[in-house]
Amino acid sequence: MLRWLLTLLGGLLLLGLAALALGPFWISTTPIQGLETATDVAPPQSRFVHVDFPGSDGLDLHYLEAGAAGEGPTFVLLHGFTFNAFTWNRVMDDLGRHGRVLAYDQVPYGLSAKPVPGDWSGPSPYTKAAALDHLFAFLDARGVERAVLVGNSAGGTLALEAALRRPQRVQGLILVNPWVYVNRPTFPEWVAGLPQMERLSLFLARQMGRRAPLLELSYADPARIDPQRRDLTLIHTRVRHWDLAWGELFRQSLTQPVNVSDHLDEIRQPALVLVGEADRVVDPQDSLRAAGALPRAHTAVLPECGHVPQEECPQAVMRAMESWLEETAFP
Repeated sequence: MLRWLLTLLGGLLLLGLAALALGPFWISTTPIQGLETATDVAPPQSRFVHVDFPGSDGLDLHYLEAGAAGEGPTFVLLHGFTFNAFTWNRVMDDLGRHGRVLAYDQVPYGLSAKPVPGDWSGPSPYTKAAALDHLFAFLDARGVERAVLVGNSAGGTLALEAALRRPQRVQGLILVNPWVYVNRPTFPEWVAGLPQMERLSLFLARQMGRRAPLLELSYADPARIDPQRRDLTLIHTRVRHWDLAWGELFRQSLTQPVNVSDHLDEIRQPALVLVGEADRVVDPQDSLRAAGALPRAHTAVLPECGHVPQEECPQAVMRAMESWLEETAFP
């Protein structure tokens, strides 16, 4: 009897391992058909700029602009994971009264380029280092020598890493629920490179990209999400190869640890940390902890606001930003 049970358990284990090894191959890598180009999808306020990226023909970045160059700083707005530049559209005009405002889609989100394997011959455009290269290439293309970086969630992480890499280009920081204290596993490159991981990453990207579950989670009150907001969040789903590009980004992220929290005390720029009191994505205590670790940070807590207060509570966000800008007095 015992031998029979052991044989059965062994057989079940082998079946399980086979399912793990072979199951992902049922996930199709054929891109979603019938989609359009980014320029076909873009609304009237959209703009595009072409930037160089080594080993490729370059990348087209989609962006929005408000205000004007002249008095006051240039604000560059950085969205979070799975969002896009339109996440800032309810604060851009008001912020534009204080300087020039630029918000761009990070690759491959929104309407920016969606390169797929075979489109580049050198380093991947989906590494953390590449995201920084894209940011500085965008600044160069738009003639921005120094900027106040405004980052939400993972966009806050990107802003902090930019301040560490090229502090002379970063005039100040506004961090909205920054994703700093990250607790997620990373894998060796050989694991992430397995064909099974490629297909599983593609499956996850399609699930996340089609339904935007983070949008619901990012509001304190999801009833505040109107159809226009949902359409703007999902605008990438109308663009050719979005699923393959997202899948490649997800796969690359498996090998990219987030360790910016180890270097917060090295950041000397003035900073404002906005904390959504009802944030369900990043623990508000983590945002307060990040603010405490930054040498020159001010903090503003936003009651009844979630992870994307620039969408859900734009007036509260602007009040906090304007108060800080008055105190900081950027030239």
